[in-house]
Parts: sequence; structure tokens; C-alpha cells
Amino acid sequence: MAIRDLSGADRGVRLRAPTLLRFLARQLDARPFFVIATVISLAFLFAAIFAPWVAPYAPNFQDPDALMAPPSAAHWCGTDSFGQDLLSRVIFGTRYVFLIGFSSVVIGAAGGLAIGLAAGLTHGAVEWGLMRFVDAILALPSLIMAIAFISILGPGIDKVIYAVGFAMIGPFARTVRADVLQVRAQAFVEAAGLMGVDRLRIIWRHILPNVVFPLAVQATIRIAEAILVSSALSFLGLGVVPPAPDWGLMISEGRAFISIVPWISGVPGAALALLLISLSIVGDGVREQFDPKLRANR
Repeated sequence: MAIRDLSGADRGVRLRAPTLLRFLARQLDARPFFVIATVISLAFLFAAIFAPWVAPYAPNFQDPDALMAPPSAAHWCGTDSFGQDLLSRVIFGTRYVFLIGFSSVVIGAAGGLAIGLAAGLTHGAVEWGLMRFVDAILALPSLIMAIAFISILGPGIDKVIYAVGFAMIGPFARTVRADVLQVRAQAFVEAAGLMGVDRLRIIWRHILPNVVFPLAVQATIRIAEAILVSSALSFLGLGVVPPAPDWGLMISEGRAFISIVPWISGVPGAALALLLISLSIVGDGVREQFDPKLRANR
């Protein structure tokens, strides 16, 4: 009886199923900054999820014997003017950072998708009015628009989410409208219309899927901007209110002591800068990976 040699097949299976370590090694060799930025971003996300178990102290725990204490074995990153452990507050602050960043981007993307679809699928006064509304949002930077909205809504974490989300509707709406106009001109959409396919079915089956994916790619890029705007609002005293461990608020509280105890503002400032740089690199990497034009030019 013939005996099959399975060594080649086994070797083929092993080659077709590379380990995660090999995949990461290849990605690290091809795009080292993207991999490093992804790991750093995931580390911040891990800290946000498991903050109660990772942080050495509660975020609002005050040690009266360690007011503005320098970094030490008891407080690795020092303490603030209230004796609160800065490392613990930075770790718990990641929850506010990601909550505001993701939630505001979802609001901006949802609003931009609705307005962009309506503007791209209509004509006349409706399209003109929607695009003038988008132009009004885009006429000012996101921070200025967020300040305008929050001056009406008032301070608070929920108000910050709404304000930043509303300020980000404009960029998403313009991107969606441009994609809708491009997809509408495709032959398969025109053919579906000539065949008598219902308009809503064309939108749902042909236009929307080709618009949502580029919108999701842009959303990954806008997360860093949303975090920066929300931190700026807190720094100005218009965002999250004390005693919440918001990074922008922590930087603002330490600026009065920047010359004598720089770690009060320096620790949350360094965390904010590291996260923003990492998220920006990740967003650019995602766009480069899934944008056909950028991928062809690599």
C-alpha cells in the first residue's frame, strides 16, 4: 500500500497559516512607525478599559503629606497641588479621552453622512442650503466652532461630546457628498436606474456601501483632532469640569506651577502628545492601506 508523504502538505499548511508573531514582524519591517503607533494606541486603550486595576490610586485620592511631590517610588510621576497621584489621574483620564474622542467622531460622522447623502442625491435649493450650512461650519476651525457650540450648551462631558461632534460634521459631510457624486456617475448605478430599480434600493445597495467605508477611514484620522479639541476646551475651562481627571484640565491646573513643579502639567501633556502622534500615524497608515491612489504610489 502506498504511503502518502504529508510533509509537503503540512509544510504548506504551516506556510498558509503564519503566526501572529510573524505577521507583526513583517509589518514591523515594512511599516515600523505604524506598528509602534498602533501598539502605543492600544496600550492607552488598555489603560482606559482596565484603569481601576492598573492605576495605583483612585483618581481623586488626596495625600496631604505629598503635596506637589516629585516623582518617587510611591508616586512614579509625582503629585499635583492637592496631593493626587498624577499617574493614576492620567490613566483614568484615558477614559475621558477615548469617550469624548470616539463619541464625538460618531456624532460628526453620522451627521456628515446624513447631510452628505442628502446633498449628493438632491438638486436645487435643498442641495444649495445644505452645502451653505456645511460651508459655514468649515469657515472656522474646529476649536472655534466647538467653543461657539459649548458657549450655548454649557460645560460638562456630554456637552463637550456634542460640541466637538457638531463641529466635525462639516468635513464628513463634504467628503460624503463628493463620494456620492462620484458613485452616482458609475455605470452600474445608472444601469440599475434604467432597469427600474427602486431609488431607495439603489441608495441602500449601491451608493451607501461605497460611501461608508471611506467615511470610516476618515473617522480614524479625525479621532486625534477630536481629542485635541476637547482637551483644548478643558484647558480653557469650557469643557470637563473638576475634579474629573481630564488631561486638558490637568494641564491647565498645573500651569500656575510650571516653573517650580513642571511635572503637574508635563505628565498629562506628554501623555496627550504621545497619544495624538500615535493616533495620527495610525490614521495615516489606515488611509494609506485602503486608499487605492496612495497604495499605488507606495
